[in-house]
Amino acid sequence: MRRSSFLLPLLLAVTLAVYPATNLASQTSVLRPVTVGSPMPDITLPVYQGGEVTLSNLRGTRVMLVFPRGFSRPGSWCHVCPYQFAELADYDATSDFRENGNLEILYVLPYDRETVGEWIRAFPQLFQDIEDRKNPPNAAALDDAGRARVERSKQVYPKTFRMEPEEVEQAFPTLVDENRSVSSGLGLFTTDWSGSNAEQNIPTIMIIDEDGILRFKYMSQNTVDRPPLDYLVWFLDVLNVNP
Repeated sequence: MRRSSFLLPLLLAVTLAVYPATNLASQTSVLRPVTVGSPMPDITLPVYQGGEVTLSNLRGTRVMLVFPRGFSRPGSWCHVCPYQFAELADYDATSDFRENGNLEILYVLPYDRETVGEWIRAFPQLFQDIEDRKNPPNAAALDDAGRARVERSKQVYPKTFRMEPEEVEQAFPTLVDENRSVSSGLGLFTTDWSGSNAEQNIPTIMIIDEDGILRFKYMSQNTVDRPPLDYLVWFLDVLNVNP
């Protein structure tokens, strides 16, 4: 992966709640959307790379659950999701983000294993698409609308990343929510969002503390609305000060 300088404006205030330690809710109960300050339901899902993950087995560790959008329209993957993935992976590789923060990062996709594999294998082309949008070969011939689209792409994707499928697999465990039991139960899976009729998640990031309490929840309002990396790092630093 290649890196370049990055700065995004701070987006949205996110509630930080301090509650007594409470056990993770049992997965035997019906999953429902969770609010900040509530116990996170216990979930178990298979991991694309092998094995399975149960949240309650990660007690004592902070967990960041990332629910990427997946399809932005039928047969077409969201480009913001792999960009965010690469940014997290790059930061973790250069700063030991997870190790220093007692953190695990888990991605959850609402598809079967074959489709999750297709998402992973699509990363190289998705990053090439991003670079083509930022640096079109016919830039000099673009009209005002075309130049505005190029500038917008540069704002949304300020860094340049390259990731091969094996790098994606090695970065973070990717959970396979084939039956959408978790994504649907948490109120994230939909077939109609941001003007697109596709099987997708509303992009969401959740941070669960060592005691299984949901401390952070960010649901995107549109496909480019994502919490900046520096905001997530800051929030986890706040948890270190106010556990």
